[in-house]
Parts: sequence; structure tokens; C-alpha cells
Amino acid sequence: MIDLIQLYLVNISNHLKDFAWSSILIKSGITLLQIFAIYIGFVILRGLGNKLTERTFTKVNQRKGVSVARAKTLESLTKNIIGYVLIFFLVITILQLFGIQATAILAGAGVVGLAIGFGAQGLVSDVVTGFFILLERQMDVGDYVTIGALEGIVEEVGLRTAQVRGFNGTLHYIPNRTITTLSNHSRGNMRALVDITVPASNNIDEAISEIQKICHLIAEINPAIIEGPRVLGVQTYGTNEVVLRVIAKVKNGEQTAVEAQLKRALHEKIHEYLKITSEGK
Repeated sequence: MIDLIQLYLVNISNHLKDFAWSSILIKSGITLLQIFAIYIGFVILRGLGNKLTERTFTKVNQRKGVSVARAKTLESLTKNIIGYVLIFFLVITILQLFGIQATAILAGAGVVGLAIGFGAQGLVSDVVTGFFILLERQMDVGDYVTIGALEGIVEEVGLRTAQVRGFNGTLHYIPNRTITTLSNHSRGNMRALVDITVPASNNIDEAISEIQKICHLIAEINPAIIEGPRVLGVQTYGTNEVVLRVIAKVKNGEQTAVEAQLKRALHEKIHEYLKITSEGK
């Protein structure tokens, strides 16, 4: 038994000695160099494609009057498509280096695709939903949106995912198929709303008149205000105090600043008015 094992080991050793190691090492080295060269070409082509895309959409934005947000959205989508196409050709080219023909892969894609399709329904749903989000322009890069429980600024809109940067700096990757409700706060003019509390014992009509005066002054100095501000009237009426509501139509994204300005100015005005009325009594 021992003699048979020794004979077997001797045969293996002789085969290994006769093996063309140098040829294998040379072929392996050439293959590695080819893979490296293909990868470098992929990186260069992707960089050139991204640069060309950026220049193209910059010119489109300047000449065709396309909005900056829309141009950024289409630019981001084009970069994604270029990246996917280049990755596809990178994989096919590397497979061909190992003797695997791309035609055989494509021929079997129908059979394999059917099997994969059952496990890739989520991916298909992402792409279909992403297509309609882009087609209907539900959101663009730079828009302030609320998606479910998340809100923030859109940084990228793709066929598979949307990227939203939260106000605390967190970047959220949202699969398109999960976007069932989308609220876009960056479309059209917005409303600034402020409630002012005054004692119920005061003359309400006089208080409204004083508030409206300061509203007119703010409208004259703030170009972000499109309409108003104006006093709607009494919002709530209590035993000791009355809440008056002031609204204004403002440019998109300016509502917070206008509300802060109104609150500060109206608080000072009401405080001064109440002081005068109390002294008069």
C-alpha cells in the first residue's frame, strides 16, 4: 500500500515538473495587464462621458432656457445611464478575455432573464416608477420635498433610486418603488402665516388696523412678498385673548424668512400698541 502511494506521488511530481509553468505565468500576466488596461479605459471613458454631459447640459441650460433644476436632473440621469452602459461593456469584454463569448450570454439572456425576473420584480418596479417620476417631473434636483416620513433637498433622481439630503446632513437613498406619496414644496408660490395674540379687552378693529399698517410697510421693503400681507381677521376668540391671523403669498423658499420678519415686526408693534392703550386707560 505504501509503495502504491509513493508511486502515485512520484507520478504527480513528474507531471508537475513537466508542466509549462512559465507559459502559464506569462499568459496570466498578459491577462492581468489586459484587464488593467480595460479598467483604465473604462475610467477614462466614464470621466470623458461625465465631462461631456456636464458641458452639454450647461449649453442647453444657457441656450434653450431650461431651468437649472431640470438640467441638473437630466444631467444626473444621463451620467447614470452612461455608467451602466460602460459597466456592461466592461463585464462583457473581461468575460471574452477568458473565452466566454458575449453572444452565448445574450442568447441565454431570455432563459436566464425569466428566472431572474421573479427575483428582480423590485428592480423592475423601481425603474418603471423612476421613469414616470422623471416623465411627470414630480421632482428635480434642488427641490425641497417630503417623501413619506423623510424630507429634505433632492440631490439626485435616478431610474432606480432618489437621493434626498435631510436638513441634518443625512443622505437618504429612497428606492423609487417605495415613493407612494411625494410632496414638492418647491413648485409655485408659498404661503407665509403668522398668528398674533392680543388681549380680548382691547378694541379688536383698532388692533387689526395697527397690524395692517405694519404689514403694508413690510410689503414695501421685502421683494420676496408677492401678495399681502393682510389680516384675515379673528382666528380664535377666548375669554382673555384673541388670536388674529396674518397671511402673505411669497416666493418659493422665502416663507420661513418672511414669517420670521412678520413675527418680529408685529410683536414689536403689538407690544407698543398695547403699551399705549394701557397708558391711555
